[in-house]
Amino acid sequence: MTTLRRRSTPGALAAACAAVLALSACSGSSDAPGGSGSDAPASGVIDADRCAQNRDAGTVTYLTGYQFQASTTILEAVAAESLGFFDDVCLDVQLQPGSGDTAQGAQLTAAGRAQLSGVGSAAEAMLAVAGGADVVGVATFGHVPIATLMTEPSVTDLTQLDGTTLGHKGSLPAPLRAMLVTAGVDVGSITQVKVGYDPTVLVRGQVQSLTGYKSNEPLVLAAAGEQVTQWDPEDYGVTGSFGQLIANPAFANAHPTAVQDFLRALLHAHEVCQSQLEQCVQAAADRSGGGSGFDVTHNEQVFTTESQLVADSTPAGQPIGFVDPAALAAEGEVLVGSGELESVPDPASVFDDSYLRAVVGSDGAVAWPAAGASSASS
Repeated sequence: MTTLRRRSTPGALAAACAAVLALSACSGSSDAPGGSGSDAPASGVIDADRCAQNRDAGTVTYLTGYQFQASTTILEAVAAESLGFFDDVCLDVQLQPGSGDTAQGAQLTAAGRAQLSGVGSAAEAMLAVAGGADVVGVATFGHVPIATLMTEPSVTDLTQLDGTTLGHKGSLPAPLRAMLVTAGVDVGSITQVKVGYDPTVLVRGQVQSLTGYKSNEPLVLAAAGEQVTQWDPEDYGVTGSFGQLIANPAFANAHPTAVQDFLRALLHAHEVCQSQLEQCVQAAADRSGGGSGFDVTHNEQVFTTESQLVADSTPAGQPIGFVDPAALAAEGEVLVGSGELESVPDPASVFDDSYLRAVVGSDGAVAWPAAGASSASS
């Protein structure tokens, strides 16, 4: 799951920068991989001229959404680094673990402390831009809300939640609020309380409903043998997303091939990790320090769950990560309904998937030659 925190204030940039001291100050701060000169990499993925352009971008700092867990846009980046895909496209990528504060990630990216970062959803990108952060959304992996509401199986209609207690991680996610309103729930009658990350508060009866992420809490409870009912916003016609990538616009404009080939490597890693999941998750475990705190089995389930959501929400012929203006506008309406936005922004002012489309074919498949194939120039 992609951990979401409550948005910080526009004046939090200085504090946000101080909180991630390890981030590189800007691109171009170190030598790029793949040797010197304009020789093409041995991989044959890109040609010599494009390789030189990517090297000119210098160090590309990527800030993950939350640590190195096996969530969409995080595991792909870790795998691309571990499997050498960034080297194959002549990119010097520095991965930095995010704190889970998506507002902080957007602020650091806008400030040029990171060139690209993962945020929770397209909604988070819209809120960041509305708050003054100069970022651009370059890929949206999942076109369905990742948030879910859990209840005991005895709840068979959401209106049964009237007058009960709901647990959340800091606030009620906008898609879940919209779902409750659509279902006819008297949201004002519900007592909302902030709880920790232990989902057993639900089965212990401390709350009667609990917000979570489809790829996390339900899996934890199932592994413990607990039965709960999931209530998903999309079943009530509520639009949402997850796995959002944003970029610093100045960097993207100056080094378009670097952004394109970063996305190329991520898309290829997403594809490879479907069949090499154990290797990909082990890379994330190693990146996390290899300690007992990293649950390999759970993280494999996280990626499997999110990958299925990505596949199911990506129309045939569209590339993974494509921008859907109509869905983005609908997601913006959800934010207006929750009071988080005053009006829906023009999707074209926040999102640009031209970098993504530069590295995929007409069938939506990423352009990555098979072993032994000739060099590609695009």
